Amino acid sequence: MPTIMRRLGTRSIRVVISFLVISFVLMAGDCAFAFDSAVRQNTPPPSERGGGQAFEQWLTREVGHELNLLPWLTVFDNLQYQVNGSEVTLLGQVVNPVIKDDAQTAVKGIEGVTKINNKIEVLPLSPVDAQIRRAEFHAIYGAPQLQRYGMGTMPSIHIIVENGHVTLLGYVDNEGDKNVAEIRAKSVPNVFSVMDNLQVRPGRPSTSQY
Repeated sequence: MPTIMRRLGTRSIRVVISFLVISFVLMAGDCAFAFDSAVRQNTPPPSERGGGQAFEQWLTREVGHELNLLPWLTVFDNLQYQVNGSEVTLLGQVVNPVIKDDAQTAVKGIEGVTKINNKIEVLPLSPVDAQIRRAEFHAIYGAPQLQRYGMGTMPSIHIIVENGHVTLLGYVDNEGDKNVAEIRAKSVPNVFSVMDNLQVRPGRPSTSQY
């Protein structure tokens, strides 16, 4: 009886080892497939390299994706870009100069990009502007009607402050929210002007639901 039990145990161990080996091989194959798929997805098809509308559309998506991944990007920054063939122009305003360099590095790593025009403006250092940014953030996102725009990794209402002048950029659901954001922005002390460039998302109601 002990001999039989040992044989059964050895056989079971062999079955388990075989199962683990097969599982590892399958997992390795899946990982290789996933990696290969990711590489193919990030690489433009050969027929589209060197220009063309399809390549330009692909490149536009890739640039937007890479810029959204920048770690230091905040609600007080505004990053925009233009794609013309294989040439990318970076635009906007940022508080941290590192973002300007990181944006160019990120776009430079995209296959097919032949030229980068980095026109991102680094906003001047100003204790007064820094104070206005904090006050504007609390004024806008402290409004119950606008709090939902602050959810997620990146709030949808961006607040650009330069020498006491405030510009609101981004998207809201309706005209009512757009008006509330402008009124709240104008309520902050030491602000010289407020430019409301918020856009209403298409297909959303024109009046507030709150």
